[in-house]
Formats: sequence, structure tokens, C-alpha cells
Amino acid sequence: MITLIGVAHVFDISKSLENAIIERNPQVVCVELDPARYNALYSKGPSRDSPIVYKMLAGMQENIAKKYGTQVGSEMLTAIETAKLLNAKLAFIDMDASRIFSNFWRSMSFSERMKFIIALLTSVFIRKKRIEKELKRFEENNEYYIESFGKEFPAAKRVLIDDRNIHMAKSIKKINEEHENIVAVVGDGHVEGIRRLLEPSDVEVIRLSELREEKPKKADEVNISYEISYDT
Repeated sequence: MITLIGVAHVFDISKSLENAIIERNPQVVCVELDPARYNALYSKGPSRDSPIVYKMLAGMQENIAKKYGTQVGSEMLTAIETAKLLNAKLAFIDMDASRIFSNFWRSMSFSERMKFIIALLTSVFIRKKRIEKELKRFEENNEYYIESFGKEFPAAKRVLIDDRNIHMAKSIKKINEEHENIVAVVGDGHVEGIRRLLEPSDVEVIRLSELREEKPKKADEVNISYEISYDT
């Protein structure tokens, strides 16, 4: 069984995510990271050598995360620590960050670059109510939402979503050749695209909306011994 869990970098869903992974007791936990971004998470931010667009995107996410009282990437850290808790293998399944943003910027037309920069700059003033409204639109019809994003930013959609979906699906398939029980924690906007690419594999899907609605269980309600091992 492959379980795809959709998350977002800006919401406090750590306990619900931890419970979902523990209940499935996977052999491998896959995360939407590469080694560079893994290191950046533990060092609390992008390196000084990161592309300026990457820093701007990180700044936008940090601004939104503050509105929800959490930290960017907390869900990935939760997935990593839960993998350690379960003595499961950890797999980084995303493309190299520098490659993503190099392709991203190079592929965009001048007008698309300008629109994207303006969108990032105006995101500083976005209100929590607007974020919730956009999230609701996405949850009501995520495929239409992503298609609309693609019409506005075609190169961004191809590089940031489509190409990465293909790469992550291939990584999961390769891991599935040796391990039957896999959990993959990815951005919610990637879930449906990856799920289609994994067909006809047996795939369970847990969406971000389910994690946000779930009431976290108490520690004694989770059927596992909390003896943490950090061996890899």
C-alpha cells in the first residue's frame, strides 16, 4: 500500500500528521524534500547562496505561517521525526532545489516573471481570511484551481508542479519495488497528479483538509511504544 498524505507548509497539522503515519506503520516515509532543503529546514532557513526567487518564496511562506502560529516546514520535520520514531527508512523524493529554481526562472517569459514577482510582493499584505477563501476554492475543485494557476503562470506550473509530480511518482514507484508499505508526505497540490501517475498501484489518499479537521489523539490512544531511535 502506498499512502499519499497532502500537507501545506503553513498550517499546524503536526499531531494529525504524526497520527496518520503511525497508524500506517510504514517501512518507508517519503518526504517532498531534497538533501539541500532538508539541511535548510534544520538550519531554520535557506542558505545565503539560495536563488533570490527561492528566498522570496520562503519569505512569503513564513509570512503566512506566522498568521497560523506555526513555522514553515514543520510538517516535514514531523514526518522525519515520526519516521525515526517508527524506525522506518526515510527517503527524499523531490528534485534538487537548485535545479528546480534554475529551470523555473529560465523557463518563464519576462511578463510571467514580472507577474510572479508582483504576486510575491503583494502576498506580504494578504490576510488570513483571504488565505482561507483561496484554500476553500482549492478544496472545492483542486484540478480547476491548478489549471487556472497554469493559465496565469504556465512555466511556473510546469516546473513547480508537473515536472516534480513526475519525478516524485518515479521515486515512489522505485521504492515500491522493494517496500510494500510506503507513506509519502507531499504538498497537497501534488497529491492528485502523483496519484494518477502511480496508477494502477494501490494508493490511499489523505488530503490536507482531513488533517486540519482531525482532532489530535492523546499519546495513550496511539498504539505504539514511544521509544525513539535516531539510527538511520
